[in-house]
Amino acid sequence: MSAEIPTEQWAQVVEKPGGPVTYKKIPVPTPGPDEVLINVKYSGVCHTDLHAMMGDWPIPPKMPLVGGHEGAGVVVAKGSLVDDISIGDHAGIKWLNGSCLACSFCMQADEPLCPSALLSGYTVDGSFQQYAIAKAAHVAKLPKDVDLEAVAPVLCAGITVYKGLRESGARPGQSVAVVGAGGGLGSMAIQYARAMGLRVVAIDGGEEKGQSCKALGADAYVDFQSSKDLVKEVREATPEGQGPHAVLLLAVSERPFQQATEYVRSRGTVVCIGLPAGAYLKAPVFDTVLRMITIKGSYVGNRQDTQEAIDFFRRGLVKVPYKTVGLSELQKVYDLMHEGKVVGRYVVDTSR
Repeated sequence: MSAEIPTEQWAQVVEKPGGPVTYKKIPVPTPGPDEVLINVKYSGVCHTDLHAMMGDWPIPPKMPLVGGHEGAGVVVAKGSLVDDISIGDHAGIKWLNGSCLACSFCMQADEPLCPSALLSGYTVDGSFQQYAIAKAAHVAKLPKDVDLEAVAPVLCAGITVYKGLRESGARPGQSVAVVGAGGGLGSMAIQYARAMGLRVVAIDGGEEKGQSCKALGADAYVDFQSSKDLVKEVREATPEGQGPHAVLLLAVSERPFQQATEYVRSRGTVVCIGLPAGAYLKAPVFDTVLRMITIKGSYVGNRQDTQEAIDFFRRGLVKVPYKTVGLSELQKVYDLMHEGKVVGRYVVDTSR
């Protein structure tokens, strides 16, 4: 490693399931032959990071753990096998930190489904540190004219909702309902959907989130907290009153997942993206069959999805509403998430 790279760095470390995070100094890692070391400047904070700290999911995260998977920074070191990335390049660390590139999933551009996938901030240390490692084949290549602070949330939230919209099959001119539209993923889903020529019905709770959704371009807003008949209101918010052609479920609680098939248009598609702990899907078989409803899951995007999602951002079609705090304040962000008080996205600055 180069002389200018320190041996120690500041990081937020989860010492045990349930947290909290501890702001402390840890060693700077050394990249392997097929890896790069990125000096992370900014990292978005995703709800997944809170789930990882709390140990909410069936797949156990590594412990101790440095979370984070929306890291934007500069390549400062690389392994001997890396020849398509240079020192000084801007790069992003995504949820998918690496995959084998040789299995049947990787060979068909479904590398997120690779059985050997490495997950940033979950199975390997992520971007809540000043220097982080990722497989060179999987880092997001960031143009140097892209603001690292503003692009950080695109590296998970943006890629994930862009992939979900593609999986929905919704075409320009059609309608999509975005559930959890006032959060980090939702705020970006509204914009990607609009840029793709879709009408948007935003669903969330509270007046503040409603104002935010409308400002981002939502055609209609349905407040689940005050609605007397959510299914009826969502249907009425679409042309012909038939309901949206697709539903993107970004919610972090179970109930919205049970409601979606009630208001989606016949032959519509319900796309599950959010991951509420312990939640299940339930839909009436009779209605699902007769109305030819599709229910599917959408995970994170592949390498091509990544570059396309970043290109939307670069062209100014997507702007991320975010607030920046110091890396040392990460626990405060988690507390706000736990209380459901986050509108938009938080980004941490690793320099403070």
